[in-house]
Amino acid sequence: MVDPTLAEMGKNLNEAMKMLEDNQRKAEEENEKKYARKDIPGPLQGSGQDMVSILQLVQNLMHGEEEEESSQAYRLQNVGEQGHMALLGHSLAAYISVLDRERLRKLTTRILSDTTLWLCRLFRYENGSAYYHEDDREGLLKICRLVIHTRYEDYTVEGFNVLYTKQPVIYISSAARTGLGQALCNQLGLPLSCMCRVPCNTMFGSQHQMDVALLDRLIKDDVESGKLPLLLVANAGTPGAGHTDKLGRLKELCEQYNMWLHVEGVNLATLALGYVSSSVLAATKCDSMTLTLGSWLGLPAVPAVTLYRHEDPSLSLAAGLTSSQPVEKLRALPLWLSLQYLGHDGIVERIKHASQLSQRLLENLKNLDFIKTSVRSAFNTLVV
Repeated sequence: MVDPTLAEMGKNLNEAMKMLEDNQRKAEEENEKKYARKDIPGPLQGSGQDMVSILQLVQNLMHGEEEEESSQAYRLQNVGEQGHMALLGHSLAAYISVLDRERLRKLTTRILSDTTLWLCRLFRYENGSAYYHEDDREGLLKICRLVIHTRYEDYTVEGFNVLYTKQPVIYISSAARTGLGQALCNQLGLPLSCMCRVPCNTMFGSQHQMDVALLDRLIKDDVESGKLPLLLVANAGTPGAGHTDKLGRLKELCEQYNMWLHVEGVNLATLALGYVSSSVLAATKCDSMTLTLGSWLGLPAVPAVTLYRHEDPSLSLAAGLTSSQPVEKLRALPLWLSLQYLGHDGIVERIKHASQLSQRLLENLKNLDFIKTSVRSAFNTLVV
């Protein structure tokens, strides 16, 4: 028997989404639309408004600018039933947060443990813990804090004073996301000199893979100058070209210099498939990885997840990777609902379909390049 409150919550969400998605417009509507009086901010009404009026205002705000730029009607993208489950998770989180403390603790612990177990099994990451976050860079930021706490024993007491004697160094690929290094330094309060950009191969191998030999030399130079190599950010699918770094060799290098290896990139999604290339499979041995399941599975408003392995829970708590507040654990709720709705087969099928589409796009681009080369060659022959 479903709790009437939960049933009403699901019904309200469905009605709200239907109202927002139902934006049909007649073709004969005027091409240019001026701001109506209701679009101008006014004083907060003393008597309040009903849900229908508020949702209508939200709809007007969502579609106003598009209708000014185009005479064609704009329709809100249909997020599908699996998307509704993710959205329902946010409503449920607000409702669950008012439960008594003991019941809230038990429920959030179950949600967090279930979701973490499912993700670790799906993506072949044994004995892992999970941190759920809205900004996909936040997981790496907390991992950096964890490594700082781990490598600098007096950091908790003395703070940044302990960094003066041995400056930490974080290594990222030159093919990494734009602005990632600067964002990490800004949030960690570190100077930009703590960030080392590692060039990619230029003479041998892919031009989008990190140069391992050069990285080795850079680390040796930093050690000789009294710095502390801290962490390496590698790619399993670079943002620009989708290339995967030599993760096996990078892991060996990190073990040699006692460094933390963090991996991110879209190719990590293929870890859920039956066949995984050896280059991507090596990511399962890394110290942490960030998964962006929202874009991989087409789910709105679900958090990114950073899986990591660490033996000291007190340091994880100090770094912000875990929390003693049960409400914080409810971040995983939208993902908990969505994963159950899709099931293991549904998740794998979506990732497989996306991978096949990527392969087809690559083949089409290669064919296009071949056609251009053939036309250019034919044109040059005619000119001669």
